[in-house]
Amino acid sequence: MYQHPPGRGAIGYHALMGQTGAGIVCGMCCVAALMPAMSVQAQSFPVRPVHVVTSEPGGGNDFAARVIAQGLTGALGQPVVVDNRGGASGAIAGETVAKAPPDGHMLLLYGSNIWLLPFLRERVPYDPVKDFAPVTLAVRAPNILVVHPSLPVKSARELIVLARARPGALNYGTGAVGSSSQIATELFKAMAKIDIAQISYKGNGIALNALIAGEVQLAFATPGSVVAHIKSRRLRALAVTSTQPSPLLPGLPTVASAGLPGYEAMSIVGVFVPAKTPDAVIARLNQEIVRVLGRAEVKERFVSTGVETVGSTPEEFGATVKSEMARLGKVIRDAGIRG
Repeated sequence: MYQHPPGRGAIGYHALMGQTGAGIVCGMCCVAALMPAMSVQAQSFPVRPVHVVTSEPGGGNDFAARVIAQGLTGALGQPVVVDNRGGASGAIAGETVAKAPPDGHMLLLYGSNIWLLPFLRERVPYDPVKDFAPVTLAVRAPNILVVHPSLPVKSARELIVLARARPGALNYGTGAVGSSSQIATELFKAMAKIDIAQISYKGNGIALNALIAGEVQLAFATPGSVVAHIKSRRLRALAVTSTQPSPLLPGLPTVASAGLPGYEAMSIVGVFVPAKTPDAVIARLNQEIVRVLGRAEVKERFVSTGVETVGSTPEEFGATVKSEMARLGKVIRDAGIRG
């Protein structure tokens, strides 16, 4: 049972290392002896249907899981089915995969809740460091800083000036506790040294409706949820949370360019398997998922929803998770976010 935010180690990587020259030679011999067995494992995998565990139906995780599952079914020669395990901010899905046999037949496709949940709760039924092995960073999307048109600002810099002049007078809407939109806002507040009140709603969609109605004044939201409202001028876009301007909203400046160098708040979704899954199986899954994500038609499907496909090595994804836990875990602790 995981109880406190981790501060150690990369995710699921182990090195064979001898203590002496003889030990090193012995270790190399062992690796060489294992290689044929690993190759057989990769070739025989999978031997039954593969399950992709994700959140509730209808959301961004579910969409990504279904697109990837569709592409994998033909490549793996077995049915790949989406298994929705919503609820508890990802704890149910995480526990399901953490306790699954480590053979590659059960994957976890989820966003940052999986590795940030230990910072939000005292007790989580899995350890995000010890219980999972990374496969690939699948997709990512920036958040968009949007305001109600009645707010007299046209840039993130002007918003910061206004907020500093009126501490505590402005407010922002957010849905689920610990969501990417809430963390993006709290990071913005901390780096800009401003005080903006939080108004919580039961979901991000409800929070967005409240912003459109003028009940709250600003929010950080996904491109797919706000682009139509920006075009209709029901909302005004001020900035994007990626480090570079996004092709999803050409011409929109970054939050970082408003005098907050280093600001970045991306929604990222990746694929994991249970810890101790054989390296050869992880490599096979990585190869096939990255191939699916690289297809032109798949990229177009995601772009149409405001999402960018990525596809990374397991090592790159593991490093990203570790970095995000350190960086955003501090934001959560400092802001006192609990869920």
